[in-house]
Amino acid sequence: MKRRRIDVGLTQRELAIRAGVSYGSLRLFEETGKISLEALVKIAFVLEAEAEFEHLFPPRPPKTIDDVIGRPVRQRVRKR
Repeated sequence: MKRRRIDVGLTQRELAIRAGVSYGSLRLFEETGKISLEALVKIAFVLEAEAEFEHLFPPRPPKTIDDVIGRPVRQRVRKR
């Protein structure tokens, strides 16, 4: 996040203000990696990095044919 912040030309204070998190929280995050999930999400949206959250919990690939067959199929809901 620090590299992205620098790449977009924001100071720590500017990012903290735009994200609505305290300057101290942002500084601590850049120094230690510790931050609340809520603050992390706010920062990610300001830095347009929210898509990276999709990589945190990728779907597991099927290991057997039963895994493939046993997966529930999404039903489309028709709008009336």
